[in-house]
Amino acid sequence: MWWLKSGQVKEQQELEKRSGRDTSTVTRWLQKYRLGGLSRLLEIKKAPGANRKINDDVIAALKIELETGKGFSSYGAIVEWLKKEHGLEIEYGTVFINFR
Repeated sequence: MWWLKSGQVKEQQELEKRSGRDTSTVTRWLQKYRLGGLSRLLEIKKAPGANRKINDDVIAALKIELETGKGFSSYGAIVEWLKKEHGLEIEYGTVFINFR
């Protein structure tokens, strides 16, 4: 997307060549971008049937904590809160993906 946005690439075929990806992959990327922008393109899908690391009760508690106005200074602070308040050992990356 950078090459397209910066004008370094004008055609999809050049993007395929530079990225080393096939036509279907680049077409899928462009379609996702057109439909929802960068956030849609970067969206990470959850595998069907995968167990969630943070259940609905913990998410509800986190939302309440966020609504107090005190909030968190960073995603790392959320990781620490999850550990302290709910005994969850959640990686930073999991919190970042789910709560950004």
